[in-house]
Amino acid sequence: MLEKVVLLALFFVVTAGIGLYCRRRVTKVGDFVLGGRSLGPWVTAFAYGTSYFSSVVFVGYAGQFGWNFGVAATWIGLGNALIGSLLAWVVLGRRTRVMTKHLESATMPDFFAKRYCSPALRTAASLILFCFLVPYSASVYKGLSGLFAMAFGLDFSWCVLGIAVLTGIYVVAGGYLATAINDLVQGVVMLVGIVLVVAFVLQGQGGFAAALEKLSQVPAESAPGMEGAFISFFGPQPAALLGVVILTSLGTMGLPQMIHKFYTIKNEKAIKAGTVISTLFALVIAGGSYFMGAFGRLYYTAPAGGPVFDDIVPQMLAGSLSDLMVGVVMILVLSASMSTLSSLVITSASSLTLDLIKGIWVPNLSHARQLRWIRVLCACFVALSVGLALYPNQLISSLMSLSWGALAGSFLGPFLYGLFWRRTTTASVWACFVVGIGINLVNLAFPFASPTSAGAIAILSSLVVTPVVSLCTRPLPQAHLDVTFSCYDQKVPTPHKFALDQISE
Repeated sequence: MLEKVVLLALFFVVTAGIGLYCRRRVTKVGDFVLGGRSLGPWVTAFAYGTSYFSSVVFVGYAGQFGWNFGVAATWIGLGNALIGSLLAWVVLGRRTRVMTKHLESATMPDFFAKRYCSPALRTAASLILFCFLVPYSASVYKGLSGLFAMAFGLDFSWCVLGIAVLTGIYVVAGGYLATAINDLVQGVVMLVGIVLVVAFVLQGQGGFAAALEKLSQVPAESAPGMEGAFISFFGPQPAALLGVVILTSLGTMGLPQMIHKFYTIKNEKAIKAGTVISTLFALVIAGGSYFMGAFGRLYYTAPAGGPVFDDIVPQMLAGSLSDLMVGVVMILVLSASMSTLSSLVITSASSLTLDLIKGIWVPNLSHARQLRWIRVLCACFVALSVGLALYPNQLISSLMSLSWGALAGSFLGPFLYGLFWRRTTTASVWACFVVGIGINLVNLAFPFASPTSAGAIAILSSLVVTPVVSLCTRPLPQAHLDVTFSCYDQKVPTPHKFALDQISE
């Protein structure tokens, strides 16, 4: 217990210290929300990766989908790396940075308002963002607090409150800059920790080959006639596996807290290096987490009523790790979760302040008062998330699926097409909002699919609804489109190694 307490105390001191240090450098709203748009490749890439993965992935998703799909769950991690990281950076990174700077937009709702000439979109998108980021934040608290209760024997409620206080300290004090620097530190901890955890989990079953052999002998309830289902290439449920890959990989490209990272990129070098760093980071963290979860059936015995997915990973770790390694795992999961929580808090609070309070109610709000409002709303967001996390009988993965499905289903199509296609219309954005939220809420009230499948359907629908409605509705004024897309035509100096035609004769 002493080892775990010392590691935890050290983490708390470093995290809070970075937040208080960065407070002195945060003097404007742009500093608090965007870090001055001057963050380098390592900081930006780690901020993206650590915001992507949290206790939801390590505890909730790794436990549930490792149990359902076996080793094939590793495909989810590969999808996260190749689609959620690599493709997202290649497709969205540069254009997001250029157009949002051109439009002087600091939030996704503000981007919608300016790109589509509709202030009403700013209000609607801001409310959607705030409402559906709360359940995601709550799922992070639940996953993290469950591990704390296992490691320290503390009541779940006290764990939630303690984590909320720490989140509030460094986010409210230092804003995005403190979050990004902490993400860099926490990302290193996550990389080291996941490698150690996977090694110990396999060692607890006699090594990699022995663990696979044991897993091959476990029968699959969903595929009774399929031997060795949990070590097969696509697992016992390929269609369900594909749905999870779509939700957790493609959906990332429509999440405000993830896209926000591209707003802060410093230069072209940061984009290129960040693409590589974030992809490798996702490959190790997500791939390792889902691969580890595949062996949950060797450590966890389901009760008569069926498995409690949120308990699988905690019991795996308790049964395979020493006290010191449990402490390392706690710091790993705490690092992943704190970075995600801070990103969610800043995204939601800044959107409400800039898009609703300043954008509609108090247009002449000073910078000092804007900062004050953002910090107050950060605290309110944390409080709401804690309240939902303490509500009983909420499965971690269900909360996250609802959040990701509604947000990405609403925002992915309008944002992606808005960066590339002039013909995208305001009506198509409203249509995506209705479809994205509608599919997930209808499934919540009258279930027709699992939460992950409903989220995947909403995300794919967003990519179809946007162009279909755009082609059937009135386009935006040509003059507005010319001004909006002129940012891509601006000339910038290019080194000779990239452009030979600039060499003077």
